[in-house]
Amino acid sequence: MNILLVLGSLLTTLTVSTAKYEPNWGSIDARPLPGWYDQAKVGIFVHWGVFAVPSFGSEWFWKNWIGNQIFQLNFFAFFIIQTCVLDSNQTKYKNFMEANYRPGFAYQDFGRDFTAEFFNPDEWAEIFSAAGAKYVVLTSKHHDGFALWPSKYAFGWNAKDVGPHRDLIGDLASAVRQYPEMKFGLYHSLYEWFNPLWLEDKKNDFQTNNFVHGKIIPEMHELIENYAPEVLWSDGEWEAPDWYWNSTAFLSWLYNESPVRDTVVTNDRWGHETLCTHGGFYTCQDRYNPGVLQPHKWENAMTIDKHSWGFRREAKFTDILTYEELIEQIVSTVSCGGNILVNVGPSKEGKIMPIYEERLRQMGKWLKVNGEAIYGSKPWTYQNETLQTGVWYTRREGYVYASVLHWPQNNLLTLHRPEVGQNNEVFILGYGGSAKVKWHTAGKGLDVMLPDVSQSSAPLPWMLKFTNITN
Repeated sequence: MNILLVLGSLLTTLTVSTAKYEPNWGSIDARPLPGWYDQAKVGIFVHWGVFAVPSFGSEWFWKNWIGNQIFQLNFFAFFIIQTCVLDSNQTKYKNFMEANYRPGFAYQDFGRDFTAEFFNPDEWAEIFSAAGAKYVVLTSKHHDGFALWPSKYAFGWNAKDVGPHRDLIGDLASAVRQYPEMKFGLYHSLYEWFNPLWLEDKKNDFQTNNFVHGKIIPEMHELIENYAPEVLWSDGEWEAPDWYWNSTAFLSWLYNESPVRDTVVTNDRWGHETLCTHGGFYTCQDRYNPGVLQPHKWENAMTIDKHSWGFRREAKFTDILTYEELIEQIVSTVSCGGNILVNVGPSKEGKIMPIYEERLRQMGKWLKVNGEAIYGSKPWTYQNETLQTGVWYTRREGYVYASVLHWPQNNLLTLHRPEVGQNNEVFILGYGGSAKVKWHTAGKGLDVMLPDVSQSSAPLPWMLKFTNITN
C-alpha cells in the first residue's frame, strides 16, 4: 500500500477527530470530508416507503394527489392559483384513485398494505455488493412522514406500528454491514407535506419552530444514535431557511459528539440557501451531472427509472436506463470528481424488480473488470476528449485511464489529450489479461488500434490504461 495514502488518511482522521466545530457555516464547512467517501465513488440509493403501495406516478403520490387543498382555509387566493397550475397533474392521480379505491380512502390507509413480506435484507445486500457499491443509502423517512424504524416521534405512522411491523432500517443495516467493503447510510426528509406542526410553523412565517424542535431534531438524533449511519443524506430543505431547521447546531453536534463524528458525511440540503453552497458534499439538484470538473466534492444522485425515485407499476421498458447509459453516467461523473448514487425503488412487498437487479449486476460486472479506473481515482488534467465523443479520463497511482463508450469506425481510436512517447504503453483492462494494444503518434495526438470487439471478453464500454503519462 502507498505509504503517502496511509499517512494522508491518518492525517484526515486526526484532523476530523481533534477539531471542534462551531454552529456556523464557516466552521462546519471547514471540516475535511472523511477520506472513505471520495475513495468509494459508487453507492446505491433506495427509495422505499408507503408510496410503494399505490406505486403510481412517483414517490410524491400523496402530494400530487392532494395538491395544496390543505391550504384552502388559510391561503384561499394562493390555493386558487396553485389549483390552476397543478390541475393537469392532479387529474391523473384523482382518476387513478377514483377508479381503484373506495370513496373516502385516505393516504394513511395505504399503510397497512405496505407489507414487505418478501423483504430479505440479506438478498438486498448481496445485490448491492454484486453491483460494486461501496455505500448504501436508504430512505429512513420521505416527505409523507412515514418512518421505516420504530420512531417514538412517528407513533402509529412507522413500519413497526403499521404494515410490516419490522424495524426495516435495523434489518438492512445489519445485512449491509456483513460486507466489509460497504458502508450504510440514511436519507432523511426534513419536512413533511401535511404534518400539522410543519403547517403551523409555515403559516407563522417560520417564527415558530415547534416542528423542528419537537420532531425533526429528536428524530435525527434517534437515527444517528440507534443506527450510526456513515451518510446522512438530508432532503426537503427548500421551503425554509437553515436557521429554521437549526441545521448548523445539529451538524456541530454530529461532527463533535455523535457516535459517527469521525466518519459521517453529509450533503448540502440543510436550508433553501444551502444547496450547492454548504455541507460536506454537494448534490446541487437531482440527477446532477455537470459534465465538467467541479471545485467541491459532489454527488450525482440519479435513478435507473428515468422519471421516478420510487417504484412505479406503470413504468415502461423505455423508461429504464440501458446498461450503456448507466455506465456512461458512472464514468462521466467520476471523471469530473463526483460520486454516483444509483437509485432503485423496491415494491411494497420488498422486492427489487428483476430489471433493476439486472442493471445493478451488469454495473457490478463492468466494475469488477474496470474498477481500478473508478475506485480511488482522481480527475485527470483533462476530463474528456474534445474531438472524440464518449471518451472520459481518470487517473490513479501513476496511470491514466480512458473509457471508450462508443466503438470507433475501423477499430481506430484517435485521441488528442494524452502526450505519449517511446516509454508509454497502452492496455485494455480485461482484454487478454490486460494485454498491450498497438498505437502510434498522429500529429499532437495518437492513434490506438483496438482489437476486434467480437474477439474480446472484456465488457463494453472498454477502458484503456496508459502508463507514464506526464501531462
